[in-house]
Amino acid sequence: MTAAIGEDDLPDNPWPALWALVVGFFMILVDVSIVSIATPALMDFFDAGIEPVLWVTSAYLLAYAVPLLITGRLGDRFGPKRLYLIGLAVFTLASLACGLSPTIGALVAARVVQGVGASMMTPQTMAVITRTFPPERRGSAMALWGATAGVAFLVGPLLGGLLLDSLGWEWIFFINVPVGVIGFVAALRLVPTLQVHARAMDWVGVALSAIGLFLVIFGLQEGEQRDWGAILGPVTIPVLIGVGLVVLVAFVAWQARGPKEPLVPLRIFRDRNFSLSNIAITTMGLAVTAMMFPLLIWLQTVRGYSPTGAALVIAPQAIASIVLARRVGQLVDRIHPRVLPALGLGGFAITLFVLSRLMTPDSPMWAVLVVVTFIGITGACIWGPLATTANRNLPITLAGAGAGVYNTTRQVGSVIGSAAIAALMSARIGAHLGPEAAERFAGGPEGGAGGGGALPAAVAEALSSALADAMLLPAAVLVVGAVAAVALEQMSHRGRPVSGGDQQSPERAPSRST
Repeated sequence: MTAAIGEDDLPDNPWPALWALVVGFFMILVDVSIVSIATPALMDFFDAGIEPVLWVTSAYLLAYAVPLLITGRLGDRFGPKRLYLIGLAVFTLASLACGLSPTIGALVAARVVQGVGASMMTPQTMAVITRTFPPERRGSAMALWGATAGVAFLVGPLLGGLLLDSLGWEWIFFINVPVGVIGFVAALRLVPTLQVHARAMDWVGVALSAIGLFLVIFGLQEGEQRDWGAILGPVTIPVLIGVGLVVLVAFVAWQARGPKEPLVPLRIFRDRNFSLSNIAITTMGLAVTAMMFPLLIWLQTVRGYSPTGAALVIAPQAIASIVLARRVGQLVDRIHPRVLPALGLGGFAITLFVLSRLMTPDSPMWAVLVVVTFIGITGACIWGPLATTANRNLPITLAGAGAGVYNTTRQVGSVIGSAAIAALMSARIGAHLGPEAAERFAGGPEGGAGGGGALPAAVAEALSSALADAMLLPAAVLVVGAVAAVALEQMSHRGRPVSGGDQQSPERAPSRST
C-alpha cells in the first residue's frame, strides 16, 4: 500500500479513481437481482425446493445489509481503499466458489461470503467520492454513483436472463471473476490511499447493531417466504422482529450515552439534509424493489414474455438513467437540493400509478415502454442528487459512518419492500382469484402459468388487476419520500461540520497513514 496523502494533496482529476470504484460497485449491486431470475434453473439443477433456493438470494442480502454500519466505520479507521480492496477480493473469490458449488447448501454459504465482501465495498465508494471531490464538483460524481446503483438493479434480470439462456446458471457468478480482477487492478492503481484517523472500535455497538439488524432483516425475509405467524425455533416471526427492534433501540441508546467513539455518531442526524435524505432513499429502495415483482410477473404470466424478454421490456429505464446521469450531475451543483429529488420521487410515484393502469391483458406495449422509460428519467433525479445531499454537510472524518448509515437505510428499505409487496400480492391475488391462486402466483414468475396463452381470459384479467393493485404500494410510499425531499434545505458548497470534536478541519485532525 502506497503512502497516504492528505486532502490538500489529492490529484486534480479524481475521475479515474471513481471509474475504478464504479466497476466493483456495479457488480455487487447487479448480484442483488441477477439470481432471482435463475430460481427455476437452480431448483432443477440441485433438485431442490423453492425455500432453499430462495435463500440463495436472501442469504446474500442478509450478509450484505447487516454489516454496512460496521464496514462504513471500519473505512474511517483503516482507510476506504484498503477496505474496498479486501472486500473486492473476498467478493470475487466467493463468486468463483458460487459457480463451483456442488450443493445448494454450499451455494448459500458462498453467497453469504459474497455478501460480506459486498458490504465491505459499498460504503467506501461513497466515502472516496466525499473525500476526493471538492463540494462544488461532488454532484457530478454522485450522479454517476447514483446512476450506477439505479442501472444495476435493472440490468441484473436482463443479464441473468441472457447468461441463463446461453451459458447456464454458473455463469451468473463466473462473470464476476474477470470483472473483479480488472476492478481490483484498477482500484489498486487509481484510487488514492487517503489519510485515516486513529479510532477505537465500539465493539458493544458492533454487537448490538449486528444482532438487531440480523433479527429484523432475517425476520422480514422469513415472513416473506413463510406464513407471518410461522414459528422459528422457540419464537414466532413477529416476536423475532420485535426483539430485533428492541435491540436496535438499545443500540441507539448506547450510541447516545456510551462509547467515546460511537459506531454511528448520532450527531450526524442533527444535519437536516442527512436525516431527510435517509428517509427519502429508504422509500426509493423500497419502491424499486417492490415494483419489480408485480411488473415481472405480469409480463411473464399475463403477457407471455420469456425471462429475457421481460427484462428487455424494462431495459429503457436503465438507458434513460445512463443518458441523463451527466446532465443531472451538473444540475445538482447549481440548483436547490430539494428540486431534483422532489421532482424525481413525485414523478416516480405518478409513473407507477400510470403503469398500474396499463397492466391489463391487452394494453399497448408501446405505451408500457414509454412509461417504463419515465421510470429511468425520474430515477436519474433521485439516486445521485440524494447521495450528494446526504453527505455534503458532514465532516470528512465521518464520511465512512455517513455512507454506512445511508447504504444501510437503502438496503433495509429494499428488504421491507420485498416482504411488503409479497404479502400484498398474495392478498390481492387471493381477493381476485382465491387462496389457491395466491399460493401459486405470489412467489414470483416461476409460480405462474408460464405464458399469457395458458391463462383463460377471465384469469388473465383478474391477475392483472391484482398485480396492478399491488403496484400502488410503492407509488404511495414514494409520496412520503417526495415530502421528505421537499423539506431539504439549501447547502453551502463548502459544507459544515455537524458538531462536537469533528469541527476541526480534516487536515488538522489527528491522523495516521495506512
